[in-house]
Amino acid sequence: MTHTAVGWHVELEFEEDEQRTRAAALVRLADGSEVRANGYASRHRSDENQPRIGEEIAGARALNELAMKLLTKAHDEIDEASGRRSRSIALG
Repeated sequence: MTHTAVGWHVELEFEEDEQRTRAAALVRLADGSEVRANGYASRHRSDENQPRIGEEIAGARALNELAMKLLTKAHDEIDEASGRRSRSIALG
């Protein structure tokens, strides 16, 4: 049996200021479609300014949203292909 390897490239970009970090996530799928998501992190004024931590939090939130959008997309495609409503797809 031959398997075809498919790869996805996920891009993350960050915008930061002194108090807030925004992460924008993008994945390009093999069919040419793109799925995008955003995540945010805010620094409390009493916390030390550590941009890396804001990036990790905002990036994780963007990737989590991206995962949920991909699950929804797959669920909708299953429903469309089968002509019926399928069971919900969940993480884990």
